[in-house]
Amino acid sequence: MVQATAQPLSFEDFIDQYPCDGGRYELIEGEVVEVRPTGAHEDIGGFIALKLGVLIDQLGLPLMIPRTCVVKPLRPNAGYIPDVAVLDRTQLQHEPLWEKSSTVCNGATVKLVVEVVSTNWRDDYGLKLADYEAMGIAEYWIVDFRALGAARVIGQPKQPTITLCTLGTDGYQLERFTGNDLLVSPTFAALRLTAQDIFRAGAG
Repeated sequence: MVQATAQPLSFEDFIDQYPCDGGRYELIEGEVVEVRPTGAHEDIGGFIALKLGVLIDQLGLPLMIPRTCVVKPLRPNAGYIPDVAVLDRTQLQHEPLWEKSSTVCNGATVKLVVEVVSTNWRDDYGLKLADYEAMGIAEYWIVDFRALGAARVIGQPKQPTITLCTLGTDGYQLERFTGNDLLVSPTFAALRLTAQDIFRAGAG
């Protein structure tokens, strides 16, 4: 992620001044940063969106996966563009910023959010995890396909890992998936994907 400006901004200023150059930007601790994913990063995000989209269509679920959307956490100086976001169509009527800026503010609208880890892994395991948890987003995947996270978050020895965070009464419960482990998704119980299936999508 490359810093685009040093000026601290509120979320409102971030949306009002969002560049129209086709790039992707997030607001991290009041600073606008440009998100520049690698090809493998995009391949993995696209693969996950495809597999979940097929299930949504097959099962006739009232869900959607927007091409891009901004998730506004409770803190005033943050705004994220997840690699994949699964939204509940029935909740969009309660989102005051959806029509204007494809922004969601309520955790109930977001059924599942996915972040594919890049060099900013501390944001995915730290800031974003805490913010998504505070919003009440039911399910959060951290897809660390290059094992960039510290051993304290992905274990030792380090290996490509998907950390699946499920919201419970005491906050997120974390479970790690590696290799041929079959993902267990509360939102998509019919999903049949292993961690390795997802990592393979980014292998070119």
